[in-house]
Amino acid sequence: MTESPGQWRQHIVWRIESWAYAGAEFLARLFPIDAVSDFGGWLLLTLGPLTNKHGFARTNLRIVFPDATEAQVAAMLRAQWEETGRTFAESPILDRIIADPNRVEVVGAERLAEIAAGAPAVFISGHFSCFEVMSAVIVHSGITCQITYRALNNPYVDERVRKSRWRYGVRLFAPKGAAGARELLRALGRGESVALMNDQKFNGGVASPLFGVMAHTAPGPASFALRFKIPIQPMSVQRIKKARYRVIVHEPFWLEDTGERDADIEAGVRRINTFIEDRVRARPTEWFWVHRRWSKAFYKKASR
Repeated sequence: MTESPGQWRQHIVWRIESWAYAGAEFLARLFPIDAVSDFGGWLLLTLGPLTNKHGFARTNLRIVFPDATEAQVAAMLRAQWEETGRTFAESPILDRIIADPNRVEVVGAERLAEIAAGAPAVFISGHFSCFEVMSAVIVHSGITCQITYRALNNPYVDERVRKSRWRYGVRLFAPKGAAGARELLRALGRGESVALMNDQKFNGGVASPLFGVMAHTAPGPASFALRFKIPIQPMSVQRIKKARYRVIVHEPFWLEDTGERDADIEAGVRRINTFIEDRVRARPTEWFWVHRRWSKAFYKKASR
């Protein structure tokens, strides 16, 4: 099929973006790990406030911390931009970070050993700090796990990102959407684990409170745990200093199966949202604040 001029231009733009990403990745791999992290933090701390994402981050912070002073919100805004910049800069060199045993501390590794021995679970977490570190820790623990991801709009950059994940051992991906859900079901049926992020907006999902505001949330983790009678396994990651992290394997929990399917899934979603809330409140500057988590209507109202 012949491409239209618009499609042709789009592919040209995608190619240019891919080359730019490749150049940035090449340069990042030339420098010491902490220097790359520092540069990323400085870059977004400088440029982030100039983008429209700054307004989303401010609104989100106001939703979660309504009693914070202007000075406190300003300080959190600066800190979250630095954190986001570090995370983005570290992504292309994550294999180097994971290869250094002094950079990643795992709390609760014995729980991962149990799962690797044949006790599958539904891993859940959020976009905390350099969240890709959690995926690497899971697979390096010997766990066979399908890890969900949202493919980037640019297919050429997406291919490069997938290849970078291969370098630190993450090879089993299940894309989000109907096809991904089917793949996750097949994996669970084989006795494998699955890992999902549960802190972003999911159109058509379960409406459940998050920080006191109703948010459409993916029902998948709760649905899978109930269907296969396996536990929810929460995880989180904290930045200790520069490109050094603490990955925490929290206590697992089982969802109650009352036979009322929809109500049980909703209860599971609420429990997962509570976990997200607790992590964000404990370390607020390490969450990914620039995404639009709630409805467009709510943001319009909040901006007024």
